[in-house]
Amino acid sequence: MLRFLTAGESHGKSLLGILEGMPAGLKIDKGLIDKDLARRQAGYGRGQRMRIEKDKVEILSGVVKSITIASPIGLLINNKDAKLDVLPPLYSPRPGHGDLAGGLKYGFSDLRCVLERASARETAMRVAVGAICKILLSKFKINIVSRVISIGGQTREGNIKKVIDDAARR
Repeated sequence: MLRFLTAGESHGKSLLGILEGMPAGLKIDKGLIDKDLARRQAGYGRGQRMRIEKDKVEILSGVVKSITIASPIGLLINNKDAKLDVLPPLYSPRPGHGDLAGGLKYGFSDLRCVLERASARETAMRVAVGAICKILLSKFKINIVSRVISIGGQTREGNIKKVIDDAARR
């Protein structure tokens, strides 16, 4: 069974990941992980943060000479935009985010403590872990693909981009 944990905040020093349960002997191509990280940042309508960070994963443990050794795989992605200690508090929840639910659950009046984990930035480590899982699945001839089918009821690319642009202007 595979299990992963992530740690780190959107504007913290780094994102950390631990993936356990990966079998020994799997060849890990770091370039494939970095390729998926770059793909994550390339979508239409991405915010400024996606242009600041140029994510590259560092494999800290569990892989020797590009081969898994069955111990937990430790991953690191550094944040260039690390400024958590100087950001102002946030007291009003943002619509469509996890701020209010997290604030209520943990009793925070400063919702920054919630939004730093409930952020798009935090997904970078999930993509890195997922890329390793894709490498394992490829050994069984299983490939993962995705595409946008519709947004806002629109199915054509030009119309989808217009829906995104209209939402960004609001």
